[in-house]
Amino acid sequence: MRVVIMTAGSRGDVAPYTGLGAGLARSGHEVTLATHALFEPLAAGSGVRFHPTPVDPHAVSHSDRGRGLHASTTGLGKLLRAASLARSAAEEMTDSLVQAARGADIVLAAGAVAPLGRAIAEGLSLPSLGLFLQPQHPTREFGAPMLGGRSLGTLGNHLGGRAVVSAVDRVFIQAMHRLRTRHGMALRGPSASRRAHERAHWPVLHGFSARVVSRPRDWRPGLDIAGYWWPHDTRTLPGELEEFLAAGPPPVFVGLGSATVPDPGHLSAEIVHALRTAGLRGIVQRGWAGLTARSDGDDVITVGDVPHALLFPRTAAVVHHAGAGTTAAVLRAGVPTIPVPVQFDGGFWAARLVALGTAPCAVPLRRLTAATLAPALRRATGESQHRARARELARGLAGEDGVAPVLATLDRLTS
Repeated sequence: MRVVIMTAGSRGDVAPYTGLGAGLARSGHEVTLATHALFEPLAAGSGVRFHPTPVDPHAVSHSDRGRGLHASTTGLGKLLRAASLARSAAEEMTDSLVQAARGADIVLAAGAVAPLGRAIAEGLSLPSLGLFLQPQHPTREFGAPMLGGRSLGTLGNHLGGRAVVSAVDRVFIQAMHRLRTRHGMALRGPSASRRAHERAHWPVLHGFSARVVSRPRDWRPGLDIAGYWWPHDTRTLPGELEEFLAAGPPPVFVGLGSATVPDPGHLSAEIVHALRTAGLRGIVQRGWAGLTARSDGDDVITVGDVPHALLFPRTAAVVHHAGAGTTAAVLRAGVPTIPVPVQFDGGFWAARLVALGTAPCAVPLRRLTAATLAPALRRATGESQHRARARELARGLAGEDGVAPVLATLDRLTS
């Protein structure tokens, strides 16, 4: 089949689909990944075709409006600001996504673009399938991940989840209008379309493990957990980093991925101070935050984008922003972790890591100082139960196949 996978957002919203796409391609499907042009290198060598779409998420996150997310102190406030940012981006991507879907046999839509991908598939009379990296449907069992995941009780959790769904619907109002006026598609509005698809049990597979998040018992039929989709990545570690790893005991990796921070210089200094206070070597990743470990010694190194699958298993612990993609990479590596949730689903994944026993605690970005990070580092590296639990989980994840359920659903939808 000719399969198009649509996604948008940061690297963590794209990389898992390169691995999934490669798996589908190995099974004989012709797969195209449609997402921001910035991420075309991620698909290189995977057997997956690439269809570039407009919008540079790095530029958006570093714009005045993007940095304005830090002005919001609540999950709902951040979500509303993010929805405003995403509205124009969704409309800008619409024409390119329609082009990618023409000639396809099925549309696979990531959670970030699910309403739009589903609508495009409907307008072109194609079947579609949701591929979500976070649990986005309302449930009474835990707080809405995109609001940070804090439980508000059974009723509050459900209402919070519905509020997120409503906010996401509003993101795509202009994009849906564009589908009607420019592409001649007879479509309902986002909310009406979602309700109709929910009644029809539109299928959604989730790219995480049930060992990490159990399927909520109050989810409707059609919402299932597939297992992780590991990114395709054939890179090697830079020579300088290999030399650093060989020069001493396993270091701690610190990186915030695609998250931005208000004051990178100050935060970098606090991180280095915390590492030295804890008596640990460190690898600091620049990331989109622009962290730089200026050091007068040889105990800390600064790196750019490096393959997590190769580096993380060789570390003493990983400090990260608790995005879905990095959380998956840490669990796969089987090492202790300290989540530093910044926004959106970071709080949800951070809480899961603590509950699973692989992290001693979370240190939210707004409270991250040398005084809070150093003791967390000592616990993560010094309390053996965190590494033991991490290794146990990694062994379980290694036996799972997240691609197989997707293949089975494709066969069912197109037979």
